[in-house]
Amino acid sequence: MSPLVHWEHRMYSGDFSELALVRADLAHDLTGFDPDLVATLQLCLSELFANTLKYTDSGTGYGEVLRALSMPDHATLRLSVSDSGGGGGMPRVPVERSDDEWDWAEGQRGLLLVENLSRRWGHHPLGPWGDLGTSVWAEFDADPAAVPAGLRPYVFTSV
Repeated sequence: MSPLVHWEHRMYSGDFSELALVRADLAHDLTGFDPDLVATLQLCLSELFANTLKYTDSGTGYGEVLRALSMPDHATLRLSVSDSGGGGGMPRVPVERSDDEWDWAEGQRGLLLVENLSRRWGHHPLGPWGDLGTSVWAEFDADPAAVPAGLRPYVFTSV
């Protein structure tokens, strides 16, 4: 099933200094949507962007992060963040751990936040044959009556 609305992908360098731009671009792309929904997506995007920089080669200064946004149906916004690989492993929500593991996991609570704020989330490798990166996605409920009128099937982003 192809998306009802698909925003042009945005690419960012693997640098924490771009986080404000990442958030601002998302707010711009979602102009007209419920401000609380936009704020929720910005928070989740911040967590996913930071994870790609912390746990993959995207944060080495050589990698990149790709943000995708779509509406697969009239009541869903889907956000995804893809890294450029580099052994970050598969994202997972913390489960039972030892005290030392919980201390280490202190900075890994972002996925718990994404899990609790989204309808559902998941991940998949970008290429099953090599470490080409991972895409982490989350879906959010959008009130169809509050979706801005006039959205086109493909929304070009502006710089």
